[in-house]
Amino acid sequence: MSSSFDVLIVGIGGQGTILASNIIGEACLIEETPIKGVETHGMAQRGGSVESHVRIGGEFGPLIVPGGADLMIALDLLEAVRYRHYLKKGARIIANDHTVVPTSVHMQSLDMPGRDALVADLADFDLTLVDAADLAAEAGNLIVQNVVMLGAAAPSFPLKPESLEEAVRRSVPPKTLDLNLRAFALGREAGLKKE
Repeated sequence: MSSSFDVLIVGIGGQGTILASNIIGEACLIEETPIKGVETHGMAQRGGSVESHVRIGGEFGPLIVPGGADLMIALDLLEAVRYRHYLKKGARIIANDHTVVPTSVHMQSLDMPGRDALVADLADFDLTLVDAADLAAEAGNLIVQNVVMLGAAAPSFPLKPESLEEAVRRSVPPKTLDLNLRAFALGREAGLKKE
């Protein structure tokens, strides 16, 4: 691989953004592919903006430059809009078709763009919307929405799906393994249907 495949994972604190990036990193280790990554946190608490930069096959630093990401996995639709400037023209976005209303909107009585406006703001990209909550519920618990989204993005990675699945096995607590594997499979199925 001569250049990196850059993935930006965005969400809010508590959605599992960092676990998703760790799973991708583990899949790279399985395939002996160079990886660089870093997480940045808007607020050090649940509800704050979180972004994870993952550079698969990269030779240089861990941060993705604005306009450089090949793929975005957005665990929240509003966060996809917030971080879209990191994407290459026409890049792929796998986004959860759900938005958590920010605390600032409630506290300051601000207007919040609706779903259609958010989707319209992403029109210049190859957007796939996934109902992660519905698929996570089908898997058995809403907590695995991040793994659903990772599964949905699996066809877009330069990694084998089997490596990503094995990385899930290695990265989640044993008592949640079956739940997470179901979530990954349901997400992957959804991602393949949207291809």
